Amino acid sequence: MSIELGTKVNDFTLPNQDGEKVSLSDFKGKYVVLYFYPKDMTPGCTTEACDFRDHHESFAELDAVIIGISPDPEARHQKFIDKHDLPFTLLSDEDHQVADQFDVWKLKKNFGKEYYGIERSTFILDKEGNLVKEYRKVQVKDHVLDALNYIKENSED
Repeated sequence: MSIELGTKVNDFTLPNQDGEKVSLSDFKGKYVVLYFYPKDMTPGCTTEACDFRDHHESFAELDAVIIGISPDPEARHQKFIDKHDLPFTLLSDEDHQVADQFDVWKLKKNFGKEYYGIERSTFILDKEGNLVKEYRKVQVKDHVLDALNYIKENSED
């Protein structure tokens, strides 16, 4: 199951790094950058999170919030935030319900082993909660700038 571009994303609620329940609908009226990543503290995920951190202010100026989602537990998210000074929310999707909704929970192969995990992907929602852009099978380099530029070019001033 995948969400189609131009359609409203169903509301969901997941715990954040502090154990507080956060719903997508909490951000109505803002652009939402939902980025799904495989695992806290790994090299690619750390690079991506730090890139979002370094451009956080630019996203905020465009009225956009950044939300990271992975299957890691809340406590691990908090350590990741503390270690890298991340200024945005990380949500814990341990049962991958939201990852399934966005069709990013995939069979992966690594060194001959098969397992299920997150396919690195980013989704941009408009201020009404409609999916307006998706980046699947993301390569970390320059990805954050691509997302930022998309919002710059498509935001209502």
